[in-house]
Formats: sequence, C-alpha cells, structure tokens
Amino acid sequence: MTEPWVSADAIAEHLGVTKDSVYSWIATKGMPAHRVGRLWKFQVSEVDAWVRAGSADTAGAE
Repeated sequence: MTEPWVSADAIAEHLGVTKDSVYSWIATKGMPAHRVGRLWKFQVSEVDAWVRAGSADTAGAE
C-alpha cells in the first residue's frame, strides 16, 4: 500500500509547528513538498527524513 499524501495543516500538526512555518520552509529550506493544483501535499516519510537530515534547523524560522 502506498503512503497517503497529507495537507499542510496535517504536516504542521505532525511537526508541532505553524502552517506559516511549513510554507516558509518550502520556500527557503527546500522542505519536500509537491504542488497539486494550488495545494501543497506532503508524504510524512519524506518530511521526517528531511528533518532527521538537519534541514529543518529553525534558526530564524517560526
């Protein structure tokens, strides 16, 4: 079974940050996200790997 795509709201809740932080990270830190129409969608496993790699260093974010 394939992993479901989740919304910006869901990924923000998963990470314990605001949705604004998520959008900022997409634009400035290369957070893995996929545009579907006008919506951003995420796979939790991709985002978790990105965080573990240290890419979500919050200096200057939030």
